[in-house]
Amino acid sequence: MTRAGSGAPADRRPAGNRAVWAAVDRYIGRMMIATDPALERVRRASAAAGLPDIAVSPAQGKLLHLLARAVGARRILEIGTLGGYSTIWLARALPRGGRLLTLEADPHHAAVARANVARAGVAGRVRLRLGAALDTLPLLAKEKTGPFDFIFIDADKPNIPAYFDWAITLARPGALIVVDNVIRGGAVARAGSRDPNVRGVRRFNALLRRERRVSATTIQTVGAKGYDGLALAVVSGT
Repeated sequence: MTRAGSGAPADRRPAGNRAVWAAVDRYIGRMMIATDPALERVRRASAAAGLPDIAVSPAQGKLLHLLARAVGARRILEIGTLGGYSTIWLARALPRGGRLLTLEADPHHAAVARANVARAGVAGRVRLRLGAALDTLPLLAKEKTGPFDFIFIDADKPNIPAYFDWAITLARPGALIVVDNVIRGGAVARAGSRDPNVRGVRRFNALLRRERRVSATTIQTVGAKGYDGLALAVVSGT
């Protein structure tokens, strides 16, 4: 949801209150997302293992699931596994014979994710590769892994431009690439920001602006995870 301008009617302006956003997320969850004990266990197990609470929300997880289904994804690449919450949402979108490859740099996160994926019953569709993504991605190209139909980038922000460039290389024409956390609470609009995460996103936006191999946009979001957003890019193949 974008912030309405000052001329918008008051009853149409989004509430700038995280408690309200979280309440609306809970309402959407009750209305649109079935109770899922497996995914709830993933969240509890990740928290118990000390992982940071930075996984996508249930509504965002289902959005990823629906987008992957909408493009008919059979091969999915995820850059940044964390505890496997988004991995499971995406793996469930795959048809019979579909495969998901997820990349994780942290051994502890990878161990938690593998256990979560197994408990969720999707281990047969998921392959996790441990190691820094910027080391693994060139190997995927050399191994001719892919091409991928759907790519989700949710990893360290300073390296987003490099991840995105590799994503295009590994994608098929028509593939959808989704990049998370690209608004940074509005800080992305601050040209003078010294935050390395914001600077990484701004470099990504500069790349996206001149990249002719994709058609892209960015959507601002609010919810239980605060104020942020997603970039979406369709690979043209030219």
